[in-house]
Amino acid sequence: MAAVTIKVRENGPYRITGPFELVDADGRAYELPPGETVALCRCGLSATKPFCDKTHRIRGFDATERAPR
Repeated sequence: MAAVTIKVRENGPYRITGPFELVDADGRAYELPPGETVALCRCGLSATKPFCDKTHRIRGFDATERAPR
């Protein structure tokens, strides 16, 4: 199985690439869009949570954290 990559996008969503399953608190799987890349909301403002709907762009979400060196 290929590796899953989760990229923290500057001022944007978590971008997840690779074969994976996304489940809710009850263990039920979400239906994922076609392909192997999904954007998950990080700003908390999306109308399609847990998926990103790009609301962060119009609301000025600011998150520029970086992993420690």
